[in-house]
Amino acid sequence: MTNRLVEQALKKQKTSRTPIWLMRQAGRYLPEYMAVRDKAGDFLGLCYAPDKAAEVTLQPVRRFDMDAAILFSDILVVPHALGQNLSFVHGEGPKLDPVRDAAGFAALKMDRLHDHLAPIYETVKRVRADLSPEKTLIGFAGSPWTVACYMVEGGGSKEFLAVKSMMFGQEQVFAALITLLENATVAYLKEQIKAGVSVVQLFDSWSGVLDPISFEKFVIAPTQRIVAALKAQYPHIPVIGFARGSGVSILRYATQTGVDGLGLDTQFDRVWARDNLQKDFCLQGNLDPAVLRSGGAALDQHIDAVMDDLAGGSFIFNLGHGIIKDTPPEHVAQLVSRVRSHSLQNTSSQCPDQQQNKANAR
Repeated sequence: MTNRLVEQALKKQKTSRTPIWLMRQAGRYLPEYMAVRDKAGDFLGLCYAPDKAAEVTLQPVRRFDMDAAILFSDILVVPHALGQNLSFVHGEGPKLDPVRDAAGFAALKMDRLHDHLAPIYETVKRVRADLSPEKTLIGFAGSPWTVACYMVEGGGSKEFLAVKSMMFGQEQVFAALITLLENATVAYLKEQIKAGVSVVQLFDSWSGVLDPISFEKFVIAPTQRIVAALKAQYPHIPVIGFARGSGVSILRYATQTGVDGLGLDTQFDRVWARDNLQKDFCLQGNLDPAVLRSGGAALDQHIDAVMDDLAGGSFIFNLGHGIIKDTPPEHVAQLVSRVRSHSLQNTSSQCPDQQQNKANAR
């Protein structure tokens, strides 16, 4: 579908306006999401219930007319499918039985991956069937480093001491874990593509905690291999890389991994990104979720600043991280309206034939 704005932007084609979707756009800030989640029983139950997961995937597109739906799931379904115990504790987040040695690694198996993830592939099929043809369906997975962080730490972390100790102290085991996650991620994303997604995003939420040498080894190199494997079979599917906290290392990430789009986190210098990256890559981001939560005049000002900096080139409006759970839905509506209004006033983002039509009308 050449008229899907998100895909046009990722392929560096002119768009009639700036496309917009938001990370975590399907989630707890929407009352209709909470109603479905209550019926599902818990978060994992919702992820593995195709009818309910499809419904919450579509909710923000219906409510806000987003230009893309992103599959409702979680990056940790992959280690769960490999055999690692996983639960989500209310108020604490994910909990996993830590994998910290060769014995723990040996218990992980690829052979059950697709059977376990079959409900998610069914969700993709249902969403694509119900989604308007002009809307993009985005699939995703966690990048190996970030998923490994959760697997080794047993959940979230501030210091990442367990995973770094394994990375430095058990190099062969850790390298094998990264390779397993690469293979699982490629297999998982290929099945999502077969089921109907037309863009994929790789989330490397903890890439910013690595030193430059380790960043090269465990963020750039695995991402490059994943992208190459996907492109070998699906060269037309754009890949967005979100290497949160990478700073100026994003330049190496961009040029070496083969991604088509670059997600910018909240702290990223947009002017630097425009001057150093936007000529060759589609940029995505990077409004602060906190200002979205606040709304009002401050939100309008920050939206305009993002648009002024980046909307002159290949660009997808998004947040620099996911929506905060108590964000008023009215603020999201304000955001979408403001982006649409701003982008339609900016003829530099319009297709040449539309510019000519305007000229003829005058």
